Amino acid sequence: MRQVLITATELAKALEQEGAPQVFDCRAKLGDLDAGRRLWEAGHVPGSLHLDLDRDLAAEPGAGGRHPLPSADDFAATLRRLGVTPQRPVVVLDDMGGQLAAARAWWMLAIWAGHPDVRVLDGGLKAWQEAGGELVLGQEPLPEPSQWQPIFDDSARIAADEVFSGRELKVDARSEERYRGEAEPIDPVAGHIPGAVCRPSAANLADTGRFKAPEALEAELPRAEAIVAYCGSGVTACHNILAYAVAGRTLPRLYAGSWSEWVRDPSRPVARSGRGNA
Repeated sequence: MRQVLITATELAKALEQEGAPQVFDCRAKLGDLDAGRRLWEAGHVPGSLHLDLDRDLAAEPGAGGRHPLPSADDFAATLRRLGVTPQRPVVVLDDMGGQLAAARAWWMLAIWAGHPDVRVLDGGLKAWQEAGGELVLGQEPLPEPSQWQPIFDDSARIAADEVFSGRELKVDARSEERYRGEAEPIDPVAGHIPGAVCRPSAANLADTGRFKAPEALEAELPRAEAIVAYCGSGVTACHNILAYAVAGRTLPRLYAGSWSEWVRDPSRPVARSGRGNA
């Protein structure tokens, strides 16, 4: 089974060894394009580079939603610029237990681009500090650019028209209030895709901020022959996909446009109310 998480203690040991992983800090704040960079500059894991949700992990917002995937060519160029190679392990982290936006980086690197060894720091920056990990300030030198040419797996994603016509179970990673249409602080229309069930990404984490045990996730995660993961803009949906990986289950496909793309077309149906948990 693919290893997708790494503990803070394991990361500290790995960073002291030859062939140490490349670490990317993916912290972000929705609505503040520069917050992640500021957080990284104010204190980060030694040697880690900032990987920006809005500039590196997404294209410009528009018809494809608030965080549409970049083109394969653009993301491959980003990976080469940052010196990423399939021979060197990668660790990604944030300060939200992987929800914003380490899981998105993991999905794009490991599942879409096919990097063989990408792990999310379980518990994020808080776990690193609790384990006695050092934080450093300021900039880090960029490595030499790589020549990696990823082979992207577009079967791992699904487009809006396929979601509309498909029979896959849709799993919504947003809060239950947003799913039911009782609150919508970001997008212009409230509700959910008809037939979807709600699995808030926060439910994947224990009170410690670390992932629940695989057996707990195995028991809790919605089941179906085929599953599509979505959220507001394709970010926390990746956290649910990561949870399926932790549980050893078949991975859902990502609807990257998610709710923010879905509601841009008024002909697409919208459902409200109901719990919808599976």
